[in-house]
Amino acid sequence: MLHDDRNILQVLKSELDFVSKGGYGRSPRTPWRAQLIFEDSPSCMNYDATSDRGPCTDCTLIQFVPPERQAERVPCRYIQLTADGETLLDLYNGGTQQELEDALMAWLRKRITALEGVGLDSEVDSSRVTRKDIPSPRIH
Repeated sequence: MLHDDRNILQVLKSELDFVSKGGYGRSPRTPWRAQLIFEDSPSCMNYDATSDRGPCTDCTLIQFVPPERQAERVPCRYIQLTADGETLLDLYNGGTQQELEDALMAWLRKRITALEGVGLDSEVDSSRVTRKDIPSPRIH
């Protein structure tokens, strides 16, 4: 069984790099469907896992999921990306791919800045950071 002990700051920076480089474009492995944010990126602790999948509740990204949504089958879809409280799921249902990626990149930049602002870097254990330590994103 996997347990995600990755550094959250590094995961977020890697995700920003991934999306900035077009990582959510059509996949040659699954060209018939759009790529799913977090789930189809190396940010997912179960990315490319065919067996020994860990529960999403062990993922380092779970700290960004509202507590009442952490038991969902795919909890990362409930991460609120906008100041209006829009989640990934909301944006899947009503936004364009560009709007989704723009909201994701803004959210990632805010989270990265906040984590760096509280002194978290690759040498510090960021698993103790709570959402109250990280300001809500404001998208203009």
